[in-house]
Amino acid sequence: MTPDSEIPPAQAGKLLVELTAIVARACAVIRTISATGVSHRLKPDQSPVTAADEASEAEILQGLARLLPGVPVVSEEMAGTQAPPALGRSFVMVDPLDGTKEFLAGSDQFTVNLAIVTGGVPIAGIVAAPNRGQHWRGIVGDRAERLRLLPEGAVEPQPIRTRRWPSQGAVAAVSRSHLDPNTVAFLDRLTPIARQPSGSAIKFCQIAEGAVDVYPRLATTCEWDVAAGHALVVAAGGIVTSPQGTALPYGRVAENFRVPAFIAWGDPAKAASVAS
Repeated sequence: MTPDSEIPPAQAGKLLVELTAIVARACAVIRTISATGVSHRLKPDQSPVTAADEASEAEILQGLARLLPGVPVVSEEMAGTQAPPALGRSFVMVDPLDGTKEFLAGSDQFTVNLAIVTGGVPIAGIVAAPNRGQHWRGIVGDRAERLRLLPEGAVEPQPIRTRRWPSQGAVAAVSRSHLDPNTVAFLDRLTPIARQPSGSAIKFCQIAEGAVDVYPRLATTCEWDVAAGHALVVAAGGIVTSPQGTALPYGRVAENFRVPAFIAWGDPAKAASVAS
């Protein structure tokens, strides 16, 4: 493929098994690195990076070079050390270890995220939790599923779907380490609603499988934190937008791939009623 090649959802669906295998290998690499013995350093934004982040990224980049030669890749650690590639209609967005603080703390709430973005829109996403042995994946307009990798290499896929906003018992996923005042104020307006702290992109997975109803992040984050979960939630029947209800564009090189804020909803009808 060339850098200008377009990957439509139908083609992304055919690539899903191979992409899942790439992510699974990255998860296996992470599991070989002990969080208790690994050293870390702080990046300019003061977020930590470890050998696990870098080894996972190397594994994913190697796999993508074989599967999708010529397709641009934007990956978190690579983006911090070199100029971004020239982006075509389609590119791959990677967070090789989302939730490094969770990893260092010995939690299982960290993930590996991979998304295919076409025309500025995430059309396919895989989110994997290495220490849980769980993967979630989705193709927009086709399907979303949760799967567990078995020791013999087989998978057990289970279809997943977001749920309608409940008349009572609504649940919001909130960041364990990045809960900001604007997000708290937004949730106060949705009261009554339970708040469920969680780390990394697992919050998107909880929405996609119908366990959580909304995930607001009203502070700056990065596209590689969001793209895979965005695709997964939409594939499962939800929606991810700006707080104003507009689309989230991806591939914003000039903005250093920053996402000012977003809200992920399981029920698009509820999102529309709040925005109106």
